[in-house]
Amino acid sequence: MERHGKLFDAICDIKNIELAHANAKKGKRNYSEVKMVDADPGQYLAQIQDMLKSETFENGQYETFYRTENGKTREIFKLPYFPDRIIHHAIMNILEPIWMKIFIRDTYSTMKGRGIHDGVKRMKLFLSDRPETKYCLKLDVKKFYPSIDHDVLKNIIGHSIKCPLTLCLLDKIIDSSSGVPIGNYLSQYFANLYLAYFDHWVKENLKVKYYARYCDDMVILGHDKSALHTIFQKISDYLAAELNLRVKENWQVFRYCQQFCVKLFSAIFLINGRLPATFPMGFDLQFSSIFKQTKVSRV
Repeated sequence: MERHGKLFDAICDIKNIELAHANAKKGKRNYSEVKMVDADPGQYLAQIQDMLKSETFENGQYETFYRTENGKTREIFKLPYFPDRIIHHAIMNILEPIWMKIFIRDTYSTMKGRGIHDGVKRMKLFLSDRPETKYCLKLDVKKFYPSIDHDVLKNIIGHSIKCPLTLCLLDKIIDSSSGVPIGNYLSQYFANLYLAYFDHWVKENLKVKYYARYCDDMVILGHDKSALHTIFQKISDYLAAELNLRVKENWQVFRYCQQFCVKLFSAIFLINGRLPATFPMGFDLQFSSIFKQTKVSRV
């Protein structure tokens, strides 16, 4: 794995900071902080450049609130637009192309061209191989974002980044909160990177052919249910030993057939295709009301 150095100058380049502001303000042009920066971008963006180059940037204070979706209540963290969110975008303008090369093909979420629609197409392709996709292992991580270990994350980042000033900047952001705060622009990339080498281990060490991950939701398809149980135990052990993570208790191995389905990427996959087209975020309620079926048990 190539380790990249001399990245900090690119992050601090005024053209990169201007691009970061342009990207960060998309859909937020009416925010007071965005209007403030837009009123005198030369001054404010130069301030960001100066605080980065002088290493005086300090993480802003988080504003926190709670949001409930699909019956789950999560604490959301929000940073000031100036300078924090602009700086997050400036960092990812440079680091995203490096980290994208680490992810396997079937890692999804937060990546250009790797959203729900791409995941749906890939799942349909997987499921066309009927003999090898008779059974499904479905699992996710318990309290994933809050459980991310800072030391482990920094070590993983060090596999691809060796620029000392860039690492120092990332450390400041990582250490600004316990775990990885949901809501930060950088957090979604940290979360995907945290499981990136695990993905390679699943594919290359466990030799899993049909595997997909959307954030911390994972699906493995196979022809042998006992083999999937063995894979589950190995995954559970790896996550605990290497990443200090725990699998949720509601993991399942079930036969993929006309009565049961695979839920991933907010869609239902039946044996003869996908029905209905795509569900919104309130999927679980619609799923139960449409199918009226009992919970799939482990087999």
